[in-house]
Amino acid sequence: MKVVLQRVKHAQVSVDQKMIGAINKGFLLFVGVADEDTQEDIDYLVKKISQLRIFEDDNGRMNLSIQDIKGSLLSISQFTLFADTKKGNRPSFTKAGHPDFASKMYDLFNQQLVEKTGLIVETGEFAAEMQVSLINDGPVTIMFDTTQK
Repeated sequence: MKVVLQRVKHAQVSVDQKMIGAINKGFLLFVGVADEDTQEDIDYLVKKISQLRIFEDDNGRMNLSIQDIKGSLLSISQFTLFADTKKGNRPSFTKAGHPDFASKMYDLFNQQLVEKTGLIVETGEFAAEMQVSLINDGPVTIMFDTTQK
């Protein structure tokens, strides 16, 4: 699995000009699933994301987790994280997971974020054409790839 995490002051997602998810202070997660991904990958990401200390404490140091600040998460499925751009000018997405499998893994990932953090987790709509807007805080952007854990 791959996740691009952005620390945000606000983020929202719309489908067909209708807002379907929004958060204030927290994480915007772009989530990509490969066919090789397992429950172990989900467990790893949920733990890393929930314990990641990138919010500032009273001294201005990145020392607080999303749980410490009682933030929220907006999770967006994004198969394009698996784009292969080695050949030609049009990316190949053959490394992205099959939609049926990827949808189940994405749902399980979000469910476990809720269960293990107790935080609000908003989501986009799997396989939909989405518009995402955000106010990046920092900016802070961190990438996770479970093949490199």
